[in-house]
Amino acid sequence: MKNFLKIVAGTFVGSLLAMVLGIFILMGIIGSLATFSDSKVPVVPSSAVLALNFSSAITEQSVEDPFSALNPMASISSKSTGILDFIQTIEKAASDPSIKFIYMNLNELNAGTTHVEEIRGALAKFRESGKPVIAYADNYSQGAYYLASVADKVYLNPAGTATLTGLSMNTLFFKDLLDKVGVEVQLIRHGKFKAAAEQFISNKMSAENREQLQAYLDAVWGTWTAEISASRNIPQESINDFANKLSLGTAKQAVESGLVDGLLYKDELTDTLVHLFGAEKEKDLKLISSSDYSKATKKLNLKEKNKIAVVYANGDIIMGKSDDNIASDNFVALISKVRQDSTVKAVVLRINSPGGSAQSSEIIERELALLRDSKPVVVSMGDYAASGGYWIASNADKIITNNTTLTGSIGVFSMVINAQKTLNKHLSVNTAAVNTNKHSDIMSGFRALDAEEVEFIRQSVEIIYTDFVNLVAKGRSLSAEKVDSAGQGRIWSGADAISLGLADERGGIAAAISSAASMGSLESYRIVEYPVIKTQLDRLMEALSEASVSAKVAANPEILFERAYSSLKNEAGIKNYARIPFNVEIR
Repeated sequence: MKNFLKIVAGTFVGSLLAMVLGIFILMGIIGSLATFSDSKVPVVPSSAVLALNFSSAITEQSVEDPFSALNPMASISSKSTGILDFIQTIEKAASDPSIKFIYMNLNELNAGTTHVEEIRGALAKFRESGKPVIAYADNYSQGAYYLASVADKVYLNPAGTATLTGLSMNTLFFKDLLDKVGVEVQLIRHGKFKAAAEQFISNKMSAENREQLQAYLDAVWGTWTAEISASRNIPQESINDFANKLSLGTAKQAVESGLVDGLLYKDELTDTLVHLFGAEKEKDLKLISSSDYSKATKKLNLKEKNKIAVVYANGDIIMGKSDDNIASDNFVALISKVRQDSTVKAVVLRINSPGGSAQSSEIIERELALLRDSKPVVVSMGDYAASGGYWIASNADKIITNNTTLTGSIGVFSMVINAQKTLNKHLSVNTAAVNTNKHSDIMSGFRALDAEEVEFIRQSVEIIYTDFVNLVAKGRSLSAEKVDSAGQGRIWSGADAISLGLADERGGIAAAISSAASMGSLESYRIVEYPVIKTQLDRLMEALSEASVSAKVAANPEILFERAYSSLKNEAGIKNYARIPFNVEIR
């Protein structure tokens, strides 16, 4: 009924929407064309400092949308830098004689946990070229300091802080609230650690969930403190002591502890950079931003026929079509295209997904199996490659993970909500069902499952879990018993996944590309990235097309009824999920 009303409402606004969007598109195109005419390709000075730019988000894929102004609802810039582009920028600078050193201001750092780990690794390699890295911030967040600690010199504003307190995660539990409003949740799952939807059936964290979250946080913190310790020559025990005693509250304490090398105001920092650059005056200091450097040095060699395809699997795994998630229809078509392209000699599957639909995961894995029959596939794990995200990774020819990746969660669950009490108690609404068979209204949302139905769904969950375990066992050359032991829905850090045999080695997306090139016996190649990011213009043109269809539907009630009925049918059915129960936000 909800979708029926949405479709009906759409028919009334279709024509008006088409007209309004048309005006915005026309204005945006005119403005964008004016921008294009004034834009110039940046030039790298003969002697320069690479200034790493963290003001824009570091994401899985680069987004630089010249038509972002077309979106009248956009409140923030859609520009972001992809992790591969950022890593390649640092790699190019290492061998570029024009770049004397790297300077990074870490007042802002909008990046995932593994993105920071990968960038830090690239900076460590940059230092091997003999060129220094300088870091500065008015205040360092913990993630920013972890990144800064790789630098030759770490500076801090005298009025700032570089406080380390350790990592934390919080989970909200809704059972008491749901009880008050009358919502009943039935959860059928396999895996004692599969905490998906736990917050809906309990008012506290289970011992198993606490155990796995503690282990994951300890692994991430362990990676950070170990690398800070190595870079700054401070024992890990001392770093933990700083955190436990809250002894890093001032800039002076940051210097005394050895976390930073000096306290500088902005003008003093400028003088330091000028001196290191070998200049006498500030005007002679040549800085080029990482985004400009990337544009200036990026060259597409169209003569190179051999390609490595980097395919990004980013978001929740769902059925159907979507540009914002890993949707079965879109992703299968994309993989099929890559498989049939004879110029693509190897594939890197970059996964950043907490999982989702078990059925969609299975459908995508089937297409990936066909891809592996024709060319090597190397998985690169981002922040997440868990549950369904690990399902589609498990049979790759090689799995490369970051230490701080959240992975594993080999488990399955199904959840049923009964809202009848809510409707009756708060809205004075009653429901009645007319069925042809005993269980026709299963999963209707207006009654609880009976014992037979619970068993029916439980058997489905068990079958999917067994398939999941067998798939991993085959792909990782492990026994089903060992996979089950590492499974049970438990999450693992990337470092733990390697020790368990669920992944092969530590590394980021650059390491995965290098490995794919080796497996494909490629001495030279060019990289192609999929999917192609849609611009605001693309999305608005699609919206116009949909508005046009809505107008046609308004003129034809038969189409309206057919669509509404199909929508209602698609909402029915039992759904099983291979997904972690949360999105991790470490603070």
